Amino acid sequence: MLEKTLENIAERILALDEASLTGLWKKYKLKMEEFNTTKEWEKAVIVFFIINAVRVKNHIFNEQVAKNQEKHSDKNPDNKKKSKDIPYLKRIK
Repeated sequence: MLEKTLENIAERILALDEASLTGLWKKYKLKMEEFNTTKEWEKAVIVFFIINAVRVKNHIFNEQVAKNQEKHSDKNPDNKKKSKDIPYLKRIK
């Protein structure tokens, strides 16, 4: 039950736009830094770390995609030829 609930929360969070979340980052950081013993403060801490989790997840995802694309382009001889083997041109009179 608990695991399913957490997976449902994660699914909903993944549907959120990172740019919109990033816009809220500062607001929740400030709320978190102003410690008090209320439920609102506790929620602010959770929201702040959710926003950070999405940002970190996207950063890791983008790094891995870039690595895979780099590996793929290194294995493809046509890509190497196009980008690295520029023919030497000589002026002839």
